Amino acid sequence: MEQRYLELLAHRFVNKQEVISEIINLKTILSLPKGTEFFFSDLHGEHSAFLHLLKSASGVIKDKIDLLFQCQLSSLEREKLAHFIYYPQKQLELLPLQGTLRKRWYEKTIIYLIQLAKFCSTKYTRSKVYKKLPKEFAYIMQEMLSCYESEYMLDYYHQIIVSLLEINCIEIFMISLCEFIQRICIDYIHIIGDIFDRGPRPDLIIDELMTYDQVDIQWGNHDISWMGAACGQPALVANVVRIALSYNHLDLLEIGYGINLRALSDFAREVYQTDSCLSFQPHVLDKNKYDKADLDLVAKMYKAITIIQLKLEGQLIHRYPNDYQDKVIWLEKIDFQSKNVKFMTKTYPLKDDFLPTVSHVTPLILTKKENQLMETLIYSFQKSQRLQNHIHFLYTHGHMYKTMNQNLMFHGCIPLDHNGNFKEILIQGKILKGKALLDELQCIAKRAYYEHKQEDIDMMWFLWCSSSSPLFGKSQLTLFEKHFLDDKHLQQENMDPYYKWIEKESTCQMILNHFGITKGHIINGHVPVRIKDGQKPIKANGLLYVIDGGISKAYQEKTGNAGYTLIFDSQHLKLAQHLPYQKSAKEGLLCLTPKVEIIQTYLRIKNKDCDIGNVLKSQINDLKELLVAYQKGIVKENSFY
Repeated sequence: MEQRYLELLAHRFVNKQEVISEIINLKTILSLPKGTEFFFSDLHGEHSAFLHLLKSASGVIKDKIDLLFQCQLSSLEREKLAHFIYYPQKQLELLPLQGTLRKRWYEKTIIYLIQLAKFCSTKYTRSKVYKKLPKEFAYIMQEMLSCYESEYMLDYYHQIIVSLLEINCIEIFMISLCEFIQRICIDYIHIIGDIFDRGPRPDLIIDELMTYDQVDIQWGNHDISWMGAACGQPALVANVVRIALSYNHLDLLEIGYGINLRALSDFAREVYQTDSCLSFQPHVLDKNKYDKADLDLVAKMYKAITIIQLKLEGQLIHRYPNDYQDKVIWLEKIDFQSKNVKFMTKTYPLKDDFLPTVSHVTPLILTKKENQLMETLIYSFQKSQRLQNHIHFLYTHGHMYKTMNQNLMFHGCIPLDHNGNFKEILIQGKILKGKALLDELQCIAKRAYYEHKQEDIDMMWFLWCSSSSPLFGKSQLTLFEKHFLDDKHLQQENMDPYYKWIEKESTCQMILNHFGITKGHIINGHVPVRIKDGQKPIKANGLLYVIDGGISKAYQEKTGNAGYTLIFDSQHLKLAQHLPYQKSAKEGLLCLTPKVEIIQTYLRIKNKDCDIGNVLKSQINDLKELLVAYQKGIVKENSFY
């Protein structure tokens, strides 16, 4: 090791004693069981449902309660304890007990919570546990968690509880203890793409994710769309506004991110005043809490921004003709006199022919007012501090793909040809495929944000909806076809051959080997698993897991469930099947916990067997070199650095 690096390392470990202590600490960590990883996908703005999954650790907390208290508590009592841990404040408000009975309930419940917290903390170092403790009660909780089983323990707990009652903070303590249990059960969070769109508040999901210290995100095409919009790409600004309006999510835009929609609403009210906008009625799956706009006006805004988006996308296709040879510019194919669209050898009637802002001669040119409102929107996106903070988080914690602990994670697909081989794709003059393709696209996405190069910013639209994009994985995005044409064949979006070939073990193993994984799994999202149609999340004899089952309410009628969490702990690979959150909340305790199924069982996996083990072993080797340097006097020790 270079002398300069050893001296830098010596700034942190200033003498032999500190080096020896850290070597012992790291070797001890290597011997501990691996932490529990949670894999979520396609959250699509469903913040209430996702926060419930975090509070319940997707069923892990209930499993631990059952394991620990099976002989002490009845099934209903265990259900109630789990529900209390998920929603302690609400349950305390509903608690009917008063006086002495209430105090006894406090004491009994706190003892159960401490026992459970101990049980959940056993595979972590005291240092790691301490970091997860709430600051205001860290010392008290650490004392209670480290207390040995003895005849004095109950008296010790009782005195702490009496003190908490005397200073009137027992309920705050219990809430904090429940939140600690929620946190200690989740060591690492993987999001396999698509935090944004369709659901009401993706901003609240990102707020929550930012409070966890071990999170990674594999970008989905909907995330990329917002990332491109935050970079100021006009077509993607129009796109995210359009999707939000299509679900009537004005609160997200105006309250969540402070996006100024006044110019768009004024424009839509003026231009489409007499238009019913029947093809643009929003899907109302959630109610706006703050901005309760008239749905007829929302439909007009939705149509206005859709026309603008189609124009801007047409301009992009003309700007990069080699990249978008398969894209159809529908506005240029309209026969305004006959009110038909001519495509290939057929003619299709427009089901909505009221297009007052589309020029018959230059249909892709924005009107003066369209230009002005787009300038306002782009400015709002670029100046929204909260949005920019969230996008920065997506960039610092996000990737096109990630490999960790023999698992390969990506949102959409690895483009394949019809023979099941990696498909070659032209990207900015380079022909790429497989891992090299994803690596280059990640570089482009990062340049768009950090270097602000227009060509790279425009490539974010490619990532959003190109047939060659690994994040999209479909033949086309049929925006015009679905809103203006009635032909079902034109509205069809065919999936990349990847989705056919991943049913084969040989294909999945080829992909894993290509990314340097010999024995592991592919973990995918993007395409909802339709339980109602007999589809299953496990493919290729357990080599691939598709965990998008429809946490989004927009999908649940088609899928028959509400998605999956994949859980990877030190002994098991588990699959938790979610129930629709609203339905669960209405049906009571028994429905609030996801159903967890063990898929694979392992011999105990320790940190030394994982990726973190390789990191720790490297650190140990560096520290051993520093220790030798101290012993030989190559680096000077300093007790008071």
